Amino acid sequence: MLMPKETLRYTKDGLTVIWKPNQCIHSTLCWKGLIEVFNPKARPWVNMEGSTAENIMEQVKKCPSGALSYEMNQEPNMGKESMEGKLMSIEILKNGPILIKTECSIKHSDGSEEVKSGSTALCRCGASSNKPFCDGSHNKVGFEG
Repeated sequence: MLMPKETLRYTKDGLTVIWKPNQCIHSTLCWKGLIEVFNPKARPWVNMEGSTAENIMEQVKKCPSGALSYEMNQEPNMGKESMEGKLMSIEILKNGPILIKTECSIKHSDGSEEVKSGSTALCRCGASSNKPFCDGSHNKVGFEG
């Protein structure tokens, strides 16, 4: 399957699912957990009619890389100011990436900033071609740590 490089959005009612293919580490959790919505053999591969908004949101939250996220269209995105003072949840996966499991703000070396919601996987092995994000290269290079 040819992977698109651009961010794609799928919308139903007040929910938009956002897919960033360059961040995807192909964990398969999305489609193994909700094949009615996330079907890699279908085009488009995200079918927002396949389940309820609540089920879709719960499945998207399980995405370990943050390649899948969602936003509620009637609510503004949480800005950096409202994140200050919140406790951040971070998990170091054995032989894998660093997972930030809460919303976070990432400031890149070029000065640009982005707010990430859901899970965000950061490269720990150094082999990712999508730094600072994990692209699953730790599996290819046999990273241990």
